[in-house]
Amino acid sequence: MITHFSQLQLTTVSLPGVRQFYHDLLHFPVIAQTDTEIRFQPAPHLTLSFREALEPLRPAHLAFEVPYSQFDHVIDRIQRSHIPLLAWPDGRTVDDFGGRKNVYFRDGDGHLLEIITHSYITEGILQPSGELNILYLREVGLPVESVVQFRETLVRLFSLKLDRLEDDFTFAIGGTAHFVIVSKQRRWIPIAMAALPPSLQVTLGISRLECMETVMNNLKSEGISYDFQEDQLYFTLNGFDFCLKITDFDDGIPKLLNLPLSR
Repeated sequence: MITHFSQLQLTTVSLPGVRQFYHDLLHFPVIAQTDTEIRFQPAPHLTLSFREALEPLRPAHLAFEVPYSQFDHVIDRIQRSHIPLLAWPDGRTVDDFGGRKNVYFRDGDGHLLEIITHSYITEGILQPSGELNILYLREVGLPVESVVQFRETLVRLFSLKLDRLEDDFTFAIGGTAHFVIVSKQRRWIPIAMAALPPSLQVTLGISRLECMETVMNNLKSEGISYDFQEDQLYFTLNGFDFCLKITDFDDGIPKLLNLPLSR
């Protein structure tokens, strides 16, 4: 049903600061900018936007997938931009385990960014984008009071699949989109950053109108109010804003990428 993260909107206290970090350092193309918002396009099917908020920020966690064969090049590119990588307690900055590699760093607002790669993902299905060779936005973190309750709600609404079933941590997965459902009591690695619920809006891509109708029926069954306008569905869960929209992202791509829960 869910194919990918189509857009993620976060908040910032400085639009010029956001532009300096994401455009000047990470080289994400700017596709729109106003006095209160800026939008980047890290990959063809992804928009990352920031709106100005004159209030304290609660940092979000997000992870971009890159090709396994390009990971070292990507990390070298980040370091040449003088962006400090966050270190684990033992001093290492790259976590390399079982065919997965990742690094973490933070933007000027404190948002926790991750570059991640997996050896099992088939290369050549999606074209890497930009100087960081981004394939797609893989993870968005959602800190909640009850991981079990929230993940069960997401499964009922979106038919998401679950991985790493723990009481304080779970992946809820649809297509290439991985929600990191984490307890507010469990801190983000590798620097033990408090997992505070950020202000964000997540736009999820779907491939067919029938999927939209199914989700609307599910929302009605759960007693969750929603707004449907201009072929997009808006609603709020646990204080997080969601949007569903039909996109041209092929729903067969996750299987072609060899994602484990799409086989």
